[in-house]
Amino acid sequence: MVILASASPRRQNLMHKITSDFSIITADIDEEKSYNLSPLEAVLDIAKRKGEKIKENHPHDLILSADTIVVLNNEIIHKPIDQEDAKRVLRKLSNQKHQVITAYCLFLEDRFIERYVVSEVIFNKLDDNLIDKYVATGSPMDKAGAYGVQDNERFPIIKEVNGSIDNVVGFPVKEIKEDFNKIKQKAA
Repeated sequence: MVILASASPRRQNLMHKITSDFSIITADIDEEKSYNLSPLEAVLDIAKRKGEKIKENHPHDLILSADTIVVLNNEIIHKPIDQEDAKRVLRKLSNQKHQVITAYCLFLEDRFIERYVVSEVIFNKLDDNLIDKYVATGSPMDKAGAYGVQDNERFPIIKEVNGSIDNVVGFPVKEIKEDFNKIKQKAA
């Protein structure tokens, strides 16, 4: 069985590009425990601990765990805590370049693959009217960095993405597919 260790609806949708035969089991871990690490170390640690937690009860299944962070000037930009925080975050990212880092781990019995993918996102200069309308939709509230690249057509917040757009959504599909095949081949 393939297990996706994520409650994210965006990751679940992207997972269908990799395989349609998977189950969802979420891992309840303390992510804040990793926040004293560098951004890259933190995202890798969170992804790994999520997978390890699921592996405890599913040692023979293929487990895919991941975490995505937004980083501006070496600072992790978390999910907003409320609408005012979302507005503050969007103002901070306005007219700036930042990185979106997704770390993922694949576990299959005694095999383990860990990888991360970095995409660069450049924001347009955002005015308060656009920010207010976007935040009022509720879409930014469950996303690191308070935005979704998939919302850009309706709310032009992003000027440019360098790298994987799927990564910005939450899952670098191309890279995961490659590693998914590698770990399964090693099992054969």
